[in-house]
Amino acid sequence: MSIPVLTIDGPSGAGKGTVSRAVAKLLQWHYLDSGSIYRSLAIAVLQAQVALEDLAAIKQIAEAMQLEFDCGDVLLVRLAGVDITSQLGTETTGNVASIVAAYPEVRAILLQKQKDFQQLPGLVADGRDMGSVVFPEAEFKVFLTASAEERADRRYKQLIEKGIDANLLQITREIEERDRRDRERATAPLTVPEGAIYIDSSSLSIQQVIDVVIDLVHKN
Repeated sequence: MSIPVLTIDGPSGAGKGTVSRAVAKLLQWHYLDSGSIYRSLAIAVLQAQVALEDLAAIKQIAEAMQLEFDCGDVLLVRLAGVDITSQLGTETTGNVASIVAAYPEVRAILLQKQKDFQQLPGLVADGRDMGSVVFPEAEFKVFLTASAEERADRRYKQLIEKGIDANLLQITREIEERDRRDRERATAPLTVPEGAIYIDSSSLSIQQVIDVVIDLVHKN
């Protein structure tokens, strides 16, 4: 029996996470947040207190890693049943994630880990290379984007609401630079997957995007 997969790819700040979680909840499908995979491994490696040069140990940890994603109003990530969400965004986690991600053998293990999330009744996979690399044969593919200015404005408002001082021009420049790096990277560059529906959310509400994506699934 074929297990349906909906991939939602796109640049940072386009609303992929919010849309993907809402769609997964409405469809009652499993959810994969690919952006948390390497950071979750970094946390597992830190917990095991193994040397970052010990490839054999890191591979063993990667293979044994048990991840769950709870796509409620706020994403919860559990490692071996324990909520690690608050640890995902720390600088230490990010630094270790970048180190372990440099090992091709580790990338291969985590690629398979992502594929293993494809389970009945279906999967919504959120990332930057879901439809192009991880699930190229996915039945449903979406590329969700918005202008750099719009994404920067959204990020700026989020920071201001949290009481964090922010500079809109600087945020815009950072987003444009990240987009450039993502497009030009050698491994799994950000690209519109073959067969994907292209959605520019610059002038759309989150609900309008969700409706378009749900309609795509229900039409088939």
